[in-house]
Amino acid sequence: MKTLIAAAAVAALLGLSAGAAQSAEQVKVGLLTCDVGSGFGYIIGSDKTVDCWFKPAKGGKSEHYTGSIKKLGLDVGYTVKGKLAWLVFAATGTKYSKHALAGQYVGASAEQSFIVGLGANWLVGGSKKSFALQPFSVQGTLGLNASLTWSNLSLN
Repeated sequence: MKTLIAAAAVAALLGLSAGAAQSAEQVKVGLLTCDVGSGFGYIIGSDKTVDCWFKPAKGGKSEHYTGSIKKLGLDVGYTVKGKLAWLVFAATGTKYSKHALAGQYVGASAEQSFIVGLGANWLVGGSKKSFALQPFSVQGTLGLNASLTWSNLSLN
């Protein structure tokens, strides 16, 4: 429990420092929200489906993505469906095209659930590895789970 809290604090500090640098080098392009499927954490990892929608910051048509989020590390327990929401940033000068968020994202995650839970996720990737998902995703879960993992989000 203490390790999870310490990891979340470190992630928060890294996110704050990355956020300052990010604003100078990247521009916000929208919001990605995902429904995460239920499942078990099997001590060394988990694999859950995601159903996501991307809403562009400057308006326009929302885009639908499906995929999975795989975690490797300490991941113990069970969660029912959850929600994730990230601000999406692109490198300055990156031309955003339809379904440009499709691809692989990698990073770190920390989560704790006791009936209701919260988490922090930091991921980078996508088309030409030019997108970053905000270090502090909003995550809501129901269940009994604790995780501190490396994560891989795949969007199709």
